[in-house]
Amino acid sequence: MSNENLKNLFPEENQIPKEFKVKFPLHQTEYLINGELRVWSGPMQDVYSPICLKVSDKVTQEQMGSYPLLTEKEALQALQSAEDAYDLGRGEWPTRSIQERIDSVSNFAEALQKKREEIIKLLMWEIGKSFKDSAKEFDRTIIYIQDTIDALKDLDRISSRFQIESGVIAQIRRAPLGVVLCMGPFNYPLNETFTTLIPALIMGNTVVFKPPKIGVLLFQPILEIFKDAFPKGVVNTIYGDGRTVVGPIMESGRINVLAFIGSSRVANILKKQHPLPNRLRSVLGLEAKNPAIILPDADIDLAVKEGVLGALSFNGQRCTALKIFFVHSKIVDQFIEKFIKQITALKLGMPWESGVNITPLPEENKSDFLTSLIEDAKKHGAKIMNPNGGEFDSTLFTPAVLFPVNEKMQLYSEEQFGPLIPIVPYDNIEEPIKYIVESKYGQQVSIFGKDTAEIASLIDHLVNQVCRVNINSQCQRGPDIFPFTGKKDSAEGTLSVSDALRVFTIRTLVAAKETEINKDIITNIVKNHKSNFLSTDFIL
Repeated sequence: MSNENLKNLFPEENQIPKEFKVKFPLHQTEYLINGELRVWSGPMQDVYSPICLKVSDKVTQEQMGSYPLLTEKEALQALQSAEDAYDLGRGEWPTRSIQERIDSVSNFAEALQKKREEIIKLLMWEIGKSFKDSAKEFDRTIIYIQDTIDALKDLDRISSRFQIESGVIAQIRRAPLGVVLCMGPFNYPLNETFTTLIPALIMGNTVVFKPPKIGVLLFQPILEIFKDAFPKGVVNTIYGDGRTVVGPIMESGRINVLAFIGSSRVANILKKQHPLPNRLRSVLGLEAKNPAIILPDADIDLAVKEGVLGALSFNGQRCTALKIFFVHSKIVDQFIEKFIKQITALKLGMPWESGVNITPLPEENKSDFLTSLIEDAKKHGAKIMNPNGGEFDSTLFTPAVLFPVNEKMQLYSEEQFGPLIPIVPYDNIEEPIKYIVESKYGQQVSIFGKDTAEIASLIDHLVNQVCRVNINSQCQRGPDIFPFTGKKDSAEGTLSVSDALRVFTIRTLVAAKETEINKDIITNIVKNHKSNFLSTDFIL
């Protein structure tokens, strides 16, 4: 596909289906602090959609709107608001009963569903995600919230009992940690953000929330819902340059938990800014370079099908994407032939188009970055194997299969986070194993094959290198009840529906010697419902 043909995939304004149009520009001037929607009158950051429009035969990026560029002053106000709401653990929110916090989160989810159509369209326009995947992200988020509520009910039932050991009566529950700084990623700005924000909130923490640099405007319809669903100061939002608004918050030493999904480079900067490292708990979802190992006896058709999905879902802009393929030399030619056939059949276009697979890229200068990786790979001996691979026009980039890839190339070790598919031929299984061992990432791996003895041997080795081994299937996060984490530079802390409840809390207990006076005190407190913590009530 030539650049001219790519350009023709971008629509003129009158070609946009009516049901997918959004009234732009959307200038978001509000931010939430201390239960107030405050209006910003200072500098603003322009937001441009990756969905370009053809105007007079030229492709141009249209301005979607803008958001506030807050200052250190507003950031520290948001922090103070969260601290006041937490009030050293004595605030209204952390001392509420679990049922009361569940009710607030349920009300939030119910109100959020009423904004479904609006948020889905903003996802499409702001990050270029297809309508199908945008709807899936929204719906998955609602399901995640409900699953979190159900998991908390289960946890509460287990905790609603006393233990007596060695003459000591105790009740063990989980208590919040304090103020959480929550920062999500652009590729799943709603879902991934809420996989940290919701468990942090429902367990009694207060939050300072900064949306990702890309994927900001979709939170505008949610601000009012945050304000109405939670007590003042429990959720606070900040916008702007990270160095300006996040740096001072971390440097204050008053953040208890850093919940960040993004790059390890940024995570390291943030952690180093905190002056009290022993006080800070970090919950991090970072980058990965997940490999696929295609064994010589693999079902090639299955490996190709899963490989294409794993490498190119949402243009490969997922930490869980398959980002490098090790294919045995005996079958590598067949694999590439079939892989190219499936890639060639993929549909490039706009997010609202039925059956679209490859959509515009939202990151600034992303096409240039991907092109630089291709040129570096070609310089060291790789070729683009598929027709039109690597061609682009503005934000629309044609997937490229590169072969043979070797350790001299940036693409061998650097995460591309886009529609490039590097293929490495191998003869000895120790070659991909060595790659995984020496990689600075350790999230997941996919193994494709049939030999049970070889697969079993790989499993026993690789579970000590990565945190999920997928057999004859692509790498992925879900189902959300499964642990989601990584080793090395890929993650810190474990996220899943139940694990997240634990990661934003700490086990805390009330204990007393088993004397008559203590038994009377505990019985009186429990019988008369004098404490939300010390209680045998549980939620059905």
